[in-house]
Amino acid sequence: MELRRLGRSDILVPPLCIGGNVFGWTADEATSFRLLDALFDAGLCFIDTADIYSRWAEGHKGGESETIIGRWIKARGNRDRLVIATKVGADMGQGGVCLKPDYIRAAVDASLSRLQTDYIDLYQSHWDDPDTPFEEVLGAYDELVRAGKVRLIGASNLTAPRLFEALAVATREKLPRYETLQPEYNLCERAGYEADVEAVCAANGLGVIPYFSLAAGFLTGKYRSAADAAKSVRGGELVAKYLNPKGEAILAALDEVAAAHGATPTQVALAWVMARPSITAAIASASRPEQLADLIASVDLALTGADIARLDKASAWKD
Repeated sequence: MELRRLGRSDILVPPLCIGGNVFGWTADEATSFRLLDALFDAGLCFIDTADIYSRWAEGHKGGESETIIGRWIKARGNRDRLVIATKVGADMGQGGVCLKPDYIRAAVDASLSRLQTDYIDLYQSHWDDPDTPFEEVLGAYDELVRAGKVRLIGASNLTAPRLFEALAVATREKLPRYETLQPEYNLCERAGYEADVEAVCAANGLGVIPYFSLAAGFLTGKYRSAADAAKSVRGGELVAKYLNPKGEAILAALDEVAAAHGATPTQVALAWVMARPSITAAIASASRPEQLADLIASVDLALTGADIARLDKASAWKD
């Protein structure tokens, strides 16, 4: 399997990253173990999670995903063959985004404990905290890197100006810089990344690992009418947001390209993300074992220039 470099680091990852948001939420522990086993056996050793997963579910407090991943790692004894990414800063009960140094120091230790590991390969700021200067945020990360708790840092959901500022502060203050960015990016949501963030990432050699690569499931093709809203916990939201003329045009293009390759819309949608030169790895998750074949097959699906042009046209966000 092709491996790609995370930013300017020496960490190599496959072009598809396992999304850990479902572990402990829509996939219980036993199912999560089955999913992780199958994906790992297929060479997909890059796992992305966050301390907040899945605090939004009733009765959850956050940390459920990290806890399951940690138990799986301990049971399998495969830590040295994994790249583990997690995030800090989302609201875990403190009332809002927080990247204050003391908070980061406490949060990383909690994540390390749940993950049952001594280090995190990629530690990411989940959301921007405009109330905490980048000097303080990156200074805290510098401590963690020096202590061996974190190998690499990244960010998620930063605007282009704020990302540029963070990189400038890192250079000026001789602090660790964000080596990766995790934006929302898929065939339905292109503008937010392509308009200006992509250029900053490319100019500075950042690795890009987009989330919602399947638009939270819409691009699998299973949501084609209002009645399909009942197919998942997010179905109603997806139908309301994406089932419109543009969404239907994207699904039609996916169907066309999939038919030409004997593939599925899921495989094509992921292959399109992975084929973009600025992308390091697409993030996708599965809640059921029967969903795994599509994820694994997407890595080997080679789209032609004509395929990409067809999908680009259907999903165009500007004239």
